[in-house]
Amino acid sequence: MQIRPIKNEEDYNAALRKIDQLIDCKENSKEEDELEVISLLVWHYEEKHYGIESPEPVQAIKARMNALDLRPKDLVESIGDKSRVSQVLSKKRKLTLRMIHNLSRQLGIPVETLAQEY
Repeated sequence: MQIRPIKNEEDYNAALRKIDQLIDCKENSKEEDELEVISLLVWHYEEKHYGIESPEPVQAIKARMNALDLRPKDLVESIGDKSRVSQVLSKKRKLTLRMIHNLSRQLGIPVETLAQEY
């Protein structure tokens, strides 16, 4: 078992091919250990080079509203009156800490996503 860091696309593709070879290995075998280590290396490389950024706060709110079939009026309790909701959704008003906390609880969006600058 010769395991090396993944430094470029060529190494990355070679690691993926090796995973394909090892994917059906026996449990508790040397091959399974090798598969696990190579998978971690691939995961690390993908996070570094292909990581997905968090959506900006208003995009996250709108996406979650869409997924939950919510209307702007459904956010009044978390944000304030209808006018304030409209201002936030059109990016004319920034989210306050209280809004972030309330929206995180109501919509299940991580605080870290809602607290980003936009």
